[in-house]
Amino acid sequence: MRTEQNKALVTGFFAAVNDRRLAELADYLAADVVDHNKIIHGEPDEPGAAFAAIEQQLAALRPYHATVEELIAADDKVVARIVQRGVHAGSHPRMPEPTGRSFETEAIFVFTVAAGRISEIRVVADRLGFFLQVGWDWPTAE
Repeated sequence: MRTEQNKALVTGFFAAVNDRRLAELADYLAADVVDHNKIIHGEPDEPGAAFAAIEQQLAALRPYHATVEELIAADDKVVARIVQRGVHAGSHPRMPEPTGRSFETEAIFVFTVAAGRISEIRVVADRLGFFLQVGWDWPTAE
């Protein structure tokens, strides 16, 4: 039963993101959620920083939509394989200037759920495919 509740929590989270219902993110994310995913260039890996990171990403990617292709749950973990689509149309403090180009990439999210909220997020995403599709320069190692 708990795994079905956890899966519903994750699908609700993606629905809120897709609909840009940012005020409802607290219904899905713990206040001190830790997002281990450095979306672009190193958002803070500190409790609660995910709220601002999601808001900034949605401001830069308009439209944005995540389609959940697979959802697997066990114990306190939920894994979602998604296809994300959008357009790099807005500004973000750690992204290059908007290119107006569209993208479609896959990502795998691993969520940890505690006390009915998402407490941790880890993501493996096709970032190089994203960079290529939106027309960014290839990242370089420093």
